[in-house]
Amino acid sequence: MNKSIARVAMIFTVLLNIMVVANQARAEGNADGNNAVDNMLLYIQPVEYSNSIGVMNHFASSYWFEQGPVVEPLALKQFNAAFSPVAMCEVGRSAKMIVWLQPRMFYNPQLQMFHGQVTANVYTGKGELKSSYVGKSKVHGFIDIKPEKWIEKSYELAISKVVNKIKADKALQGLMDKND
Repeated sequence: MNKSIARVAMIFTVLLNIMVVANQARAEGNADGNNAVDNMLLYIQPVEYSNSIGVMNHFASSYWFEQGPVVEPLALKQFNAAFSPVAMCEVGRSAKMIVWLQPRMFYNPQLQMFHGQVTANVYTGKGELKSSYVGKSKVHGFIDIKPEKWIEKSYELAISKVVNKIKADKALQGLMDKND
């Protein structure tokens, strides 16, 4: 019960932050006379940049890394290729859509498999949730031989699947076109 309350509180806080950033960006854009609007802004929680997660191999070694610095450049590259212009969410920017990316990583040492997952919640520029997409990947690799390479490949594949799902959603594409 307490876990579900904490989870709801966390989700509410994130949504509130997204709406505040969107409203601030819209207000500052209007005050500056700058009407340049990105198609999408990508948001990754700050905790993904500061808290390390570990992919464990209980038989030998483990590898610790922050997900944000790995996911951000991969996401910007792929989202810009599909929906340009795309930027990271920050104060003073506005967009037609805001995409909250939530990366996850798991390593299975027996199968030597990296399981990546990226969940993308897509919001309008006003903070209204429109849809959620999940991209999952499996990449065969070794945790004790260049794990960052396998982790990057896994996230890249998961993000690619998310981008393809968003591109295939005709209703969302219509909404983006309508916001012109």
